[in-house]
Amino acid sequence: MSGRGATGGSAIRMVIVGASGRMGTQLLRLLDQFPALRLVGAVASERSTALGKDAGLHAGAAASALPISPALPPLLQQADLVLDFSSPAAAAAHVAACVAARVPLLLGTSGLPAELAAPLAAAADVIPLLVAPNTSLGVTLMLELVRQAAQALPRNYDIEIMEAHHRNKADAPSGTALALGEAASAGRGQSLAEQAVYTRHGQPGPRHEGQIGYAVVRGGDVVGEHQVWFLGDGERLLLQHSATDRSVFARGALLAAQWLAGKPAGRYGMRDVFISGYR
Repeated sequence: MSGRGATGGSAIRMVIVGASGRMGTQLLRLLDQFPALRLVGAVASERSTALGKDAGLHAGAAASALPISPALPPLLQQADLVLDFSSPAAAAAHVAACVAARVPLLLGTSGLPAELAAPLAAAADVIPLLVAPNTSLGVTLMLELVRQAAQALPRNYDIEIMEAHHRNKADAPSGTALALGEAASAGRGQSLAEQAVYTRHGQPGPRHEGQIGYAVVRGGDVVGEHQVWFLGDGERLLLQHSATDRSVFARGALLAAQWLAGKPAGRYGMRDVFISGYR
């Protein structure tokens, strides 16, 4: 690992995994706004029709002279950093490859399987690892506000989380919605796994105090909508984040990427980037 950071003299050499997807193309389009970062590799699924194409041109950006590749490991020798926005199924292999090569990883893939928890914990002992189901700065702030509200309000305030995404999103609830539930649970010193209610139909009976309910909408081209309701007797508090352009996630990811490069091994989140002032 080179140890170069955003303030170093040399550009941070970066590989984007999931380069042909929604987030990957946004990252490539915004990359010229981040001179501290230099693209040295782009990876897509072995089934992608983008394989072999110029990564920049495929994303609608300037030519990069880098073909989209199906394999990450061969690119890691020249990399200081990996951004992975591919798929939950591929995440374990990408984490293992980055650990073997001692390359920092920002893992932004949503819907990670529970069995990846142990490999992620082990990886953080070896490399700087930032796991973020949402890289928006606004969502990062919302998570903190939700935690504080849950801690401050009486326990008889009910918490409900609603989220909406485009019709093609595969996981539900979204990783961001789950993170919001975790923030609320942390504020109350509870476990989300014990309090979450994901399905209501028929006659489920009255709501129990302490539950955190979820509602999910899928349709159209919705980029991302998240709401957290705190419902008391006679009043309601609503915290909401609306993303109208996927570039907000890409911009946050690139800020986080240049922050992560050069950090010591450990587990990081977007909150660490936020409170540091992105330096």
